[in-house]
Amino acid sequence: MAESNMDITYLGHSSFKIKGKTAVVVTDPFDPNAVGLKFPKIEADIVTSSHDHDDHRKLSLVDNYKKAFIGPGEYEVMGVSFIGIPSLFGIPSFHDTKNGEERGKNTIFVIEVDGIRICHLGDLGHKLSEGQLKKIGDIDVLLIPVGGEYTIDSKLAVVVMQQIEATYVIPMHYQVEGLKPSTFKKLQPVETFLKESGMTVEKLNKLTIKEEMMIDDQPASIVVMDTK
Repeated sequence: MAESNMDITYLGHSSFKIKGKTAVVVTDPFDPNAVGLKFPKIEADIVTSSHDHDDHRKLSLVDNYKKAFIGPGEYEVMGVSFIGIPSLFGIPSFHDTKNGEERGKNTIFVIEVDGIRICHLGDLGHKLSEGQLKKIGDIDVLLIPVGGEYTIDSKLAVVVMQQIEATYVIPMHYQVEGLKPSTFKKLQPVETFLKESGMTVEKLNKLTIKEEMMIDDQPASIVVMDTK
């Protein structure tokens, strides 16, 4: 079997670059004016966006992309498969705990690259239903918001993390230096989530995974990623 490699790098907020053998995916590109952080000059083949807010859908900042997925559905492009949840099952995912009344709907994306299954929860605002968990399936890498205010907070993030049981958990959407204070001052820092989790923590600039590395009963770990 040919060796499979996949790299994940953090672009800030809820945005990641996922590089596989056949394609590059960027998730939730953000408007620097809305967020307060710089967004790097970057190219990708495919872009995903969990919802239509400026801090998650500035597609124009990604150069030369061929396809953008911004809602529910099932897709395959350039050897990469995508499931946008809710899909065909009428199971909504919301940006809050009030069925979307405050901040609207949110799309969870399951992205499979080189045999590695990644779940990007977007701005999830609630615990996952059994139907959603069934649709999400087995996950190797979980990208999860942990900062609260606009998403699940650190305590609920631990609950969702335990629901999904991924091998690698990468927190996102938390308080960092440079975030626009008028919008994001109430976000919790990542340390709050790390303390709640009680799990092993690695700090990396880039997470590189080979399909052959994924073994049954592998201990889970949290990876805190640097954007520099």
